Amino acid sequence: MFDKLKAEIDSIMERDPAARSRWEVYFLYSGFKAVRSYRRANWFFRHNMKFIARFISQRARHRTGIEIHPGATIGKGLFIDHGMGVVIGETAEIGDNCTLYQNVTLGGTGKDTGKRHPTLGNNVLVGSGAKVLGPFRVGDNARIAAGAVVLSEVPDNATAVGVPAKIVRVNGVKPPPCSELDQIHVTDPVAQKLAQLECEMEQLKEAVIRLSNTEKE
Repeated sequence: MFDKLKAEIDSIMERDPAARSRWEVYFLYSGFKAVRSYRRANWFFRHNMKFIARFISQRARHRTGIEIHPGATIGKGLFIDHGMGVVIGETAEIGDNCTLYQNVTLGGTGKDTGKRHPTLGNNVLVGSGAKVLGPFRVGDNARIAAGAVVLSEVPDNATAVGVPAKIVRVNGVKPPPCSELDQIHVTDPVAQKLAQLECEMEQLKEAVIRLSNTEKE
């Protein structure tokens, strides 16, 4: 128990430059408190004491602003930074060493039964305000940019950007690790396409001008 607690605190210390001490994390970090409460609630949920499980989770929600359903499956080293407004649904699954920022939703679409929430692989970063909706997988080492709305599967080592989110591979290789916590410096496929179209329009404009000058001569 103590080793698991220490590992959770160490994972936050490694990823949060604002964390000054382990005591600060233990007593003051709402994300850490929410995950600890979830683990207690999950024990009761798995032992078919669902009312107690929900009571613990709802109490934690009022204290931290973070709602984690006790039926969710969460691996080790989850870091919820700031955390206000985070919602994690009942059938959501989160791998090891993932990072979630404030106002993240791992939710369903309202149309599914059974497995209806997303599955995050290991080392996934989900930026602030991002919504991941539906029973699909977000691959290992994936990054979801701040404000993105993800409605379909994200491959391993990829980045999801925009509304609805589009997938961008970072040079075909693994993107920078989540420890860099960079939510905004990601490739935007829409901006890239617009820049390409603008360049092509300039080339066409120059070609029309040259043709016009040739005809005048």
